[in-house]
Amino acid sequence: MDKIGQAYEMLLTGAALILAVLMIISIIRSVLGPKISDRIIAVNMTGTMVIMVIAILSVYLDENYLVDVSLIYAMISFLGVVVLCKVYTGVYLQKKNRKADLGAIEDNVGIQAEEEDSL
Repeated sequence: MDKIGQAYEMLLTGAALILAVLMIISIIRSVLGPKISDRIIAVNMTGTMVIMVIAILSVYLDENYLVDVSLIYAMISFLGVVVLCKVYTGVYLQKKNRKADLGAIEDNVGIQAEEEDSL
């Protein structure tokens, strides 16, 4: 039984180390990403890996409250990515001289048609 416990501990430690390396790579990608969308995806990946590390620590330390912490972190991470996407969409539409409100679909289609006619 002791050998199985040691193997299990090594597996959890190895998974945590691999996730740590992948988190560092993801953070580098979020800083150096050529586009904003690449950065948003890298931030989302980093958040997901943090959730996995917290879950691994929950099993490794045999602390059940860490599962609750990872669930709360997942909700906060999701909301953060949604806000970043909303901000990015607004910046994109502003660069294209389009409106970003609910009644702007017809105006945006008209602007798109004018752009195509000028080409």
